[in-house]
Amino acid sequence: MFPIRDHNPSGRVPYITYALMALNIVIFIAAYPLYSDQVALFEFYNAWAIVPYEISAGRELHTIFTSMFLHAGFMHLAGNMLFLFIFGDNMEDEMGHMRYLLFYLASGVAAGLMQVVAAPYSGIPTIGASGAIAGVMGGYLLLFPRAKVDVLIILVIFFRILPIPAWIMLGLWLGMQFLGGFTSAGDQGGVAYWAHAGGFLAGMILTVPLWLRLGGTAFWNKTEGHPPHPEARYVFAESRIPKISRNEVPRNSITRIPRIRK
Repeated sequence: MFPIRDHNPSGRVPYITYALMALNIVIFIAAYPLYSDQVALFEFYNAWAIVPYEISAGRELHTIFTSMFLHAGFMHLAGNMLFLFIFGDNMEDEMGHMRYLLFYLASGVAAGLMQVVAAPYSGIPTIGASGAIAGVMGGYLLLFPRAKVDVLIILVIFFRILPIPAWIMLGLWLGMQFLGGFTSAGDQGGVAYWAHAGGFLAGMILTVPLWLRLGGTAFWNKTEGHPPHPEARYVFAESRIPKISRNEVPRNSITRIPRIRK
């Protein structure tokens, strides 16, 4: 289950969301030459990624911030930027640019600290913007639980795009993080499930004051759980490329390759 877009454009240009995306992409491109040198990459991660046992010892505290702008590969970066693009604009619209930036950074810090608490003596570096973005998703769930999100469903050979409410998609995503956190060893490499869960819950908590200021449940009743903007409607237009049946293909358009006998 993979979100590809929402139906809820923001009311103003999300400059901070775009800037965060650009910064993550630029840093990834700048660091990309290191991926061919394992020694250099190891030193780079040790300097800028969260290493839980270092944080537990009160060292390398700057990595709580720097780690949220690093990524382990193109797909890691692309997935995070897609989630930020889908959910970030509406949160920035409601919070305002600078409050949203502080909210994003605070969610990322909470996510990193949650990973340290889950595995305080681990020496495995933790990187990625997903903890901060999880905070954006948590705030989105609180403010816009019924917003429509188009989700790509993949089941072996079954592919389908379905619009589903945000509370279903985000609730399932959060449940998967808790499931992964409880069923995998906290000090092993792979997905930082507890960082995701911690960032998500921190984002919800940090959004509560805004939700109350907007009216709490009265805000939900007023907007029906959607962002307060006209909903976008996507229409699949028919292709303008003419269809040609097999019998209508001119003979001279087919190139025949002669067989060569040995």
